[in-house]
Amino acid sequence: MTNAVDTPDSPGARARMLGRLRANAPASATQIDALDARIDAHFDARRAHANSTPTERLAQFQRMLEAAHADVTITTARAWPAELARRLAQAGVKRLLLDPSSAEGAALAAALPSEIATKHYEAPIETWKSELFDTIDAGFTVARSGLAATGTLIVVPDANAPRTVSLVPPLHVALIHANTLHADLHAAAKAERWRDGMPTNLVMISGPSKTSDIQQTTAYGAHGPRALWVIVVTDEATGDTAPQGDAQ
Repeated sequence: MTNAVDTPDSPGARARMLGRLRANAPASATQIDALDARIDAHFDARRAHANSTPTERLAQFQRMLEAAHADVTITTARAWPAELARRLAQAGVKRLLLDPSSAEGAALAAALPSEIATKHYEAPIETWKSELFDTIDAGFTVARSGLAATGTLIVVPDANAPRTVSLVPPLHVALIHANTLHADLHAAAKAERWRDGMPTNLVMISGPSKTSDIQQTTAYGAHGPRALWVIVVTDEATGDTAPQGDAQ
């Protein structure tokens, strides 16, 4: 005689699981607000004495990125296009993928020397995959914001600058405005009100692509760009680097 045993996929197991879910009523708005308040208090206490000023957040952001082998340049809104154009030329970049419809993309394109050609994402990847993988030297993106605690860029890809721009070219150049830096992930989610609607594709980048083999030998560029340049643009008029809407 054998006893029947429910497997995770059996009708009996599914019925019990669904019954437990139905028995638990959804949390009320009051309960959700109370939970949010507890989470906010926890993180506020943790960061009470860390990254408390814009200058400290910027310094931490730079330290963490450089520790991950990213190249960080802090510059101004007036100077960055010419400075970056010069560095790209010195690095031997010949073809640069960017979004000319963005203000930053247009400014960089205007500053580039004649030997650097630009390409923008205007057709399905299937029609120019070989060109993308074989001829594009660098991709330029603009980060939505950043996290000081981990040196992380938050990028929201769109049709004009999809994830491919930061993933395929061997050099990824990311521009971020210093006044969009947050202390940590919780501060970013709170200040940018992610609870009101998360982007469908949110990419977080904390350095160039790297991997390690079984002997812990690190290799760069195995699954993405071998190098990451981060251009941090400050407000030269006020020197203010505080995240907009972030009081932390």
